[in-house]
Amino acid sequence: RDPEMSRGLGDVYKRQPVLSQNGRKLKLKQSGLTGYSLLTDHNGEVFYQQIVQYMRDTLGSQGVQLLLNRMSERERKTQEADKNANTAESGDTVENYDSAMDKAAQESKNAQETPKGEFSTGQGNNSVVQPPSAVKNPITVIKRIMKMGVLELVLPLGKGISGKEINTGTLLSGREQQKGMDMPDGTTAENSYTASILFQQYLLDHLGNYTDPSTCGLAYQMEYIYGGRDNDMDNLKSVAAKLLFIREGVNFACLMADTGKRAQAEALATAIAAGFLVPPAAVVIETALILCWAFAESVLDVRELFAGGRIPLVKTSDQWQISLVNLSELMSGLDTFRRSDDSGMSYEDYLQVLILTVPKGKKVLRSMDMIENSIRSQGRPHFCLDSCIVALEAFADVNAENRKDFQVIRQYAYE
Repeated sequence: RDPEMSRGLGDVYKRQPVLSQNGRKLKLKQSGLTGYSLLTDHNGEVFYQQIVQYMRDTLGSQGVQLLLNRMSERERKTQEADKNANTAESGDTVENYDSAMDKAAQESKNAQETPKGEFSTGQGNNSVVQPPSAVKNPITVIKRIMKMGVLELVLPLGKGISGKEINTGTLLSGREQQKGMDMPDGTTAENSYTASILFQQYLLDHLGNYTDPSTCGLAYQMEYIYGGRDNDMDNLKSVAAKLLFIREGVNFACLMADTGKRAQAEALATAIAAGFLVPPAAVVIETALILCWAFAESVLDVRELFAGGRIPLVKTSDQWQISLVNLSELMSGLDTFRRSDDSGMSYEDYLQVLILTVPKGKKVLRSMDMIENSIRSQGRPHFCLDSCIVALEAFADVNAENRKDFQVIRQYAYE
């Protein structure tokens, strides 16, 4: 074991046994350990509970309640956004836009003879019609943007990405762990919502992330807890993709509830359908426009978060960043359309909500990986959390002046 592990218990080991009491001579017959607990026992439950207790003591009851209120509201709204995003995604309206337009064009063609030369694109019977140049159709532009890499879209210009990697096989999650000896009182799992929030707040306070990277081990440690990959780039990519998905859900719901913006989408859809000479396609075009609008706004949202700004979880109409008529100009306006809102949530706030969705077991194990990795990078390359003793029970059989034998049992632990 790492010699530093025994710090705090060293005094226990160095003490000489007291072999006299009230003038009587005592003789030590035998002694030993009857149990000991390691920090990683019970799937890291000891580690987890120590952090939770530390946070309770640090924040106090009022601080804990404020934190709970803030996080529970964010979690509720994010879950709603996730549902909205899944609903929008399941429709595949943007992906099926081409086929829907072809179908509408065929229906229109069957209803009346199509004027010669209006629809031809040189692609055969399954060609997608093109509107006249007078009508701007942003759907085709946004469809191309959707195929781009997520980090390319959302990361600010001039800010690099960490290329750090780790060997997870040497960390706690990737190796066979040492186990302690069960203590008489055992360990009861703490699964309360309050505990999970306190644990996450501790992680945010002590581990690095994209906006405040760590100089020890991986730079984006909080992103590792969410993504679980062995390198910063892949973990950042997983967070960025999920943030974009959530923001799409929120923005889609905002658009659907905004009568003014719905009217704009309907008017443009009608104009595009008329330009295509396929009026039946207006409904499909309108839905695709709303999804494209939500996506474009989400790109700007996530880009602002990565730049250190704040974005409201749910927006009002006047907090919108990009207009419908500017959708086609999204790529040229990535850093001009954006705007922050001081009342909104930061990247770290959103990151906490994402990590709430990670199962407790994975969250605890990955956080222990990051702590091990950080300590090792600071000059202690053999540090192992599963060599940290947090409690032990010892016994001693003692004889008093060759007349009476008795046993002493003591427990020592970090409180």
